[in-house]
Amino acid sequence: MSVETQTVVNMESPDDIALADKMNAARGQIIAELKKLIVGQDDTVNLILLSLFVGGNSLIVGVPGLAKTLLIRTLAQVLELKFNRIQFTPDLMPSDITGTDIIQEDPQTGRRQMTFSPGPIFANIVLADEINRTPPKTQAALLEAMQEHRVTIQGRTYDLAEPFFVFATQNPIELEGTYPLPEAQLDRFMFHIIIEHPPEDEEYDVVRTTTAILDPKFNRPVSGDELVAFQKLVRRVPVSEPVMRYALRLVRTSRPKSAEAPESVKKYAAFGASVRAAQFLILGAKARALTSGRYHVSFDDIKALAHPVLRHRVLTNFRAESEGITSDQLIDDLLKAVPLPRSGM
Repeated sequence: MSVETQTVVNMESPDDIALADKMNAARGQIIAELKKLIVGQDDTVNLILLSLFVGGNSLIVGVPGLAKTLLIRTLAQVLELKFNRIQFTPDLMPSDITGTDIIQEDPQTGRRQMTFSPGPIFANIVLADEINRTPPKTQAALLEAMQEHRVTIQGRTYDLAEPFFVFATQNPIELEGTYPLPEAQLDRFMFHIIIEHPPEDEEYDVVRTTTAILDPKFNRPVSGDELVAFQKLVRRVPVSEPVMRYALRLVRTSRPKSAEAPESVKKYAAFGASVRAAQFLILGAKARALTSGRYHVSFDDIKALAHPVLRHRVLTNFRAESEGITSDQLIDDLLKAVPLPRSGM
């Protein structure tokens, strides 16, 4: 893993200040536009926006009817970004995602030649709907795109247009005909977002608005190029060594073989989080700080993102499943067990 020297945000620079302020304002504007169609789901929307500002992918898990697909489609409409939805099914092939070479005849010369026909992955926002309904071979077709923002077909590499995001949905209550996502693919999702049923008042508003005529007009708050600029700004936000070490210690302590792991982790965790978890904790915390009007990352930023970053990386064993112990419970134990570093550590 390469280590690059990065400059930090210079808040004495008018350009950095203006861009940070614009990013903070953009968050509020995007939320206002989404609320023209989306009712509630504030926590989910906040995490999805952090994904946008970092440039990460997110897995959204919830029972049917909670507007997972609608939310991502509406986000693409608000931002005026190219959107493709892929319905994952057991018979879906990798080429159905990435595209393939096809034989075409030149109408002028009559010669036949191979021409690349792009698949639905060639978009700015890709919704992988019910991703666990397709076999691992097809799921793996997303790996290179999610990590490298490019695809390779027949030995040729094609870059994907920026910005590029994959949002995948998963139904937690249906197991028949599903394929668990491999750990390697799960690790490429920045957040594992759980959508719960809304409170009664919000559910009432959902029923009221969705059973009436609704045709909202959206105003685009930011462009795709501005999103890319925000992502670069986020990576330049400074993080103090104590905060960085706290994030890393949370990740290292999540591994059951760690001597510092809580007893519950040693007992119920099959695997702990990878280095990528620490990277996403820091990146998400940087974005959270900027969108809160701050130019530094706090311990609270790390704590606030621990569950969505770690819950799909701290994998429970059979004993935990039999006793009803969840990853979220183990993360709660981690947050209690890992002390905040002292200054100077």
